[in-house]
Amino acid sequence: MIREFLRSQRVPLLALALVLAIVSAYGQLFRNQFVTYDDLKYVVENPLVRAGVTLEGVRWAFTASHDANWFPLTLLSHMLDVELFGTNPAAHHGVNVLLHCVTTLLLFLFLQRSTGAAGRSAVAAALFALHPLRVESVAWAAERKDVLSALFGLLTILSYLRYVRRPGLARFGAVALFLALGLMAKPMLVTLPLALVLLDVWPLYRLTLVKPPPDSPQAGIPRITLARSLREKAPLLLLSAASSVVTLIVQRQGGSLDPAVVASFGYNMSAAAVGYAAYLGKIFWPAGLAVFYPLPQGFSAGEVFGSLMLLAVLSFLLLGRWRQAPYLAVGWLWFLGTLVPVCGLVRVGAQFIADRYTYIPSIGIAVIVAWGGWSLLERLRPRAEIVAPVTAAALILLGALTWAQVGYWRNTVTLFERALAVTQRNWLAHNNLAATLIKAGRLEEARGHLTEAIRFRPDYVSALTNLGVISGMVGNTAQAIDYYRKAIEINPREVDAHFNLGLACLGSGDLDRALIEYRALLPLAPGQAEQLLKFISYSGRRP
Repeated sequence: MIREFLRSQRVPLLALALVLAIVSAYGQLFRNQFVTYDDLKYVVENPLVRAGVTLEGVRWAFTASHDANWFPLTLLSHMLDVELFGTNPAAHHGVNVLLHCVTTLLLFLFLQRSTGAAGRSAVAAALFALHPLRVESVAWAAERKDVLSALFGLLTILSYLRYVRRPGLARFGAVALFLALGLMAKPMLVTLPLALVLLDVWPLYRLTLVKPPPDSPQAGIPRITLARSLREKAPLLLLSAASSVVTLIVQRQGGSLDPAVVASFGYNMSAAAVGYAAYLGKIFWPAGLAVFYPLPQGFSAGEVFGSLMLLAVLSFLLLGRWRQAPYLAVGWLWFLGTLVPVCGLVRVGAQFIADRYTYIPSIGIAVIVAWGGWSLLERLRPRAEIVAPVTAAALILLGALTWAQVGYWRNTVTLFERALAVTQRNWLAHNNLAATLIKAGRLEEARGHLTEAIRFRPDYVSALTNLGVISGMVGNTAQAIDYYRKAIEINPREVDAHFNLGLACLGSGDLDRALIEYRALLPLAPGQAEQLLKFISYSGRRP
């Protein structure tokens, strides 16, 4: 009787097991603090977010770019968190864990409903959910956009499944709506319409390219051609195109596409090839994970050739069996395709790779491992009894690695000390760790880290600004002003340098220069400009 009950309730029990596994792996996250890497800028020190859900905040979320990005839905979610919980980091982290749980369950439900294979679907969902590469997206409060956009991406896919089984305008409208919401959380979903074409191959078996097996839940779905599948996705592709245009505009305005950051096309091609190989390495050997991986100064011919050969061999092996095992080809193309927006062909920012970028692409690898592993073990039927214990051991190991990785996100110091321990020439980690040490009054320690940051990247304006802060704190105002001016020469949009330079000039009696910095800040950061104006007003001068 118990066995029959377990069999009849298999899907809800597997769903419950997934939730419990995620909560266990991320249990210590609720003790973690906010980190100074974007968490303060997005939540704690953002007056519009700190005000909770307000009409002014909603208007700002939809009309302004934030940190060279446009993701109004994510900003609204942060506002709602503050409205409900204040700035308690445990609550903000808890919401991220909840969103990760829901996304995992949606993935499990889609795979189970479209294939009928509850066990393999649960394994794929668990591989996705418990992998330590997910930690950055979940444990980093400011990376809410990952888990939120993925949730709407999976809702898009589930809505698409409903549409495929019973087409209709309203059902297709739901697909478009969820995609639009996902794009407003993070534009990572721009390739999702083409990923839906992959799902038409498997597990939906809509395309005439592949014949569905007799026991497929999609056996009764009408077959269509590839051309029709692409035409069907045209409205969704228009949404993605609009999101891409908006993203490029705000990133150009925000300086993320500055010529000093954007490398040559040849370098970007090499970085993309080596990056794909690096992502695969991190997926199958998740060691040495860090919050930031600096861009190498260059890549050897051996690195590029070896990476291209790896990708070519895997493509040959996995795509070559697309008729016999279409899940291999679909999983591989899903990984390659959904990673395109962040693979570095268009260089945005100075990171080489990022753990968070694997959130959606890793689903394809999870499907390959779950279905491919099952197929392999079917051929070893005499050893079938080892399937459950081996799978359980692998998932427990991933959960343990995730637990350990969450610990590195305890606070800013632990996060960047870990980054420095597992990476080289990490100028950003040196600078961010130094900023925290400055607040703790450990100025000489901070100066040492900033010196290293400048050694690795002489034009790093944030490090120059922080060196100015240290100089000002020890009473060397003239040196502080020199550092701030140098930072502004490199990047005239550096807000902190303008603000601190205004304060330093005010302190040295140069009120005219302080007013110049106030006017420079107005279009960049009105809030900080008003703060500077108050200090100037106290000195008896007004613009």
